[in-house]
Amino acid sequence: MAAVSPAFRRRLQNVVPQVSAAVRPVLIKSADELVALMKRLCPVEDGDLRDSIGWAWGDAPRGAVVIDKLSGRGRGRDRIVIYAGNAKAYYARWVEFGTRKSKAHPFFFPAYRALKRRIRSRISRATRKALREIGSG
Repeated sequence: MAAVSPAFRRRLQNVVPQVSAAVRPVLIKSADELVALMKRLCPVEDGDLRDSIGWAWGDAPRGAVVIDKLSGRGRGRDRIVIYAGNAKAYYARWVEFGTRKSKAHPFFFPAYRALKRRIRSRISRATRKALREIGSG
């Protein structure tokens, strides 16, 4: 078995926190952009549904429908949850997918599909940049 130097071990232990610190602002920017597009695409009657769309670190608020989770690959601690709905706007999924009597007015998944590639690229770019800086420093 190969011997690993203590300096190399210390360097490896610093990789996760440094990459996490580099990716966090990218996750925030992407979540803000995705939520803004969802709010623009959302049909508005009284504004409750539009106002219930948001994002949070970790888990969504109680009563909300989770739309998407933004995180790096693997089991990272940095995870943003995109959600819609609350006690007033409990009908978020009915608007998105429709019911037997009303047609669907999708706003979650069209927004997600429109931005998915950009978000993944941003996260990958930030991760690669952080790893390059760690490797050179």
